[in-house]
Amino acid sequence: MSASQNHMSAASDLADLIAASDLERVRFLWCDPHGLLRGKSLTADFAAKTLRSGTGIGMVSTLMLKDTSDRTAFKVFEAQIAQDLPGFEFANNLLLHPIVDSFRVLSWANKTAWILCQPHFQDGALVPFDTRSQLQRALARLASHGLGMTCGLEVEFHIYRLQNPHHDDALNPTHAAWPGDAPAVSMIHPGYQLLSAHGLDACEEPLCIVQDTAQALGLPLASLEIEMGPSQVEAVFAPTDALTAADNMVQFRGAVRQALGRAGYYASFVCRPPFQHIMSSGWHLHQSLVNLEDGRNAFMRTAPAPQATARDAAYSLSDIGTHYLAGLLAHAAGTTVLCTPTVNGYGRFQPNALAPQSVVWGRDNRGAMLRVIGGVKDVGTRIENRLGEPAANPYLYLASQIHAGLAGITGKHEAPAATESPYASDGDRIPTSLSAAITAFESDTAMSDGFGPEFVRYYAQLKRAESERFNAATDKDEFQRREYFSRL
Repeated sequence: MSASQNHMSAASDLADLIAASDLERVRFLWCDPHGLLRGKSLTADFAAKTLRSGTGIGMVSTLMLKDTSDRTAFKVFEAQIAQDLPGFEFANNLLLHPIVDSFRVLSWANKTAWILCQPHFQDGALVPFDTRSQLQRALARLASHGLGMTCGLEVEFHIYRLQNPHHDDALNPTHAAWPGDAPAVSMIHPGYQLLSAHGLDACEEPLCIVQDTAQALGLPLASLEIEMGPSQVEAVFAPTDALTAADNMVQFRGAVRQALGRAGYYASFVCRPPFQHIMSSGWHLHQSLVNLEDGRNAFMRTAPAPQATARDAAYSLSDIGTHYLAGLLAHAAGTTVLCTPTVNGYGRFQPNALAPQSVVWGRDNRGAMLRVIGGVKDVGTRIENRLGEPAANPYLYLASQIHAGLAGITGKHEAPAATESPYASDGDRIPTSLSAAITAFESDTAMSDGFGPEFVRYYAQLKRAESERFNAATDKDEFQRREYFSRL
């Protein structure tokens, strides 16, 4: 039986399951360029019929062309669109094809399930701008070298209590705007009590909601912690393969926002919420490569390289690991817009703030952009990238690492010595604005080779539209409050 036949058989089995259940609706969802879930809610009967037909769910193509304000960043009704973005002319329809094994019954919504999808053209071809397919493309490149990717997620975010659970002020039609107003909130803990047992107990209700929601979806949540900043928490996930990790991140963000919202709380994955004395949230991506043949950690070294010192990458990383590390460093600027894709996120790169400023690596150094963890014969040897923000699109974040790392592997690049003073470093600085990061992305050959020049142009235009609107805004704080805090 072919892969297509297997998929149709699985879809038919799922249709039978839905038809025999007491479900009333199924949400068909996909991840947009900004990492947000979008989609349609179908009645259970129609969902079952759709799965059996294999035709997919129609969606307007302009949904893939929106910036973070939901404004279309491309002129779809002008002739040039047929050359720039073939298949998107006239705001035509695309088709959402379900990922059958992503079906989950939702714990927080009555008689409702969801299923992740990917957008296709009407002729059945995958849309190249679909971010999940971009990660699949990157993993295929990696597999051609006999390698796979393992990722562990370490995500900081903020949970607030809604002052008005019904959000009546923002829903007042006289207050309607594009984007809409953010809700009024209060904190769930006062901050500056890292890992406090008292703080953990005081936040039991919202943290239990997060845990129960994640576990009901089958996500490998390992821990929930009270972070340093006011109302800030951290979720840590056990390592999985890269595609599963990205799927998990997309679902986690969408699920906890919905489940907490129903209970009178508000979850925000924006890096820097619009309040005084906050602490920035980061998304620290732990990554390693595995040999597909035997499943062994390809970063693990059995003995230090000859003459290597503790500051040399080859002291604890394999040759593949050292080249991969060097690739991440060489292409750090080009990957930044995919790791930190919002204007808001660039306020995080401050000295002595456990966030990076310079393109450097360190051995178990949380001030460095790249933190090497593990050593000789340690099966958990990995590289932690501390460049990301929690609002990043997971598929693009992970794909950027593969393309950068592969450039280092194929070019056999060597990493410089580890830093011991990451904030005093004379190394290259991380881009300090979204516009600078876009420019670096467009000029990075590893990104163009990996994602394809068409995707680079597409994504750069989306993000440039966002950057230009921010630059034109008279009230920058209000822009970030509406654009990011109310939506991400």
